[in-house]
Amino acid sequence: MAEELSYADALTELDDILNELEAVDVDVDRLAERVSRAAELIAICRDRIGAARIRVDEIVAGLPATHDD
Repeated sequence: MAEELSYADALTELDDILNELEAVDVDVDRLAERVSRAAELIAICRDRIGAARIRVDEIVAGLPATHDD
């Protein structure tokens, strides 16, 4: 089941995880869990970008052609 998370929220959480992983005192016991969550968030962001790209292409394809005569 895909998680309903906005692109902005996923990116914010991903940034938080990166900050946590870059910390000097990173909790090694949580490392694998955080990396796994980061991978999930990256997939969510990629899906959102892909869907937006398809939608933009559809919109542009539906625009009337212009003729420079």
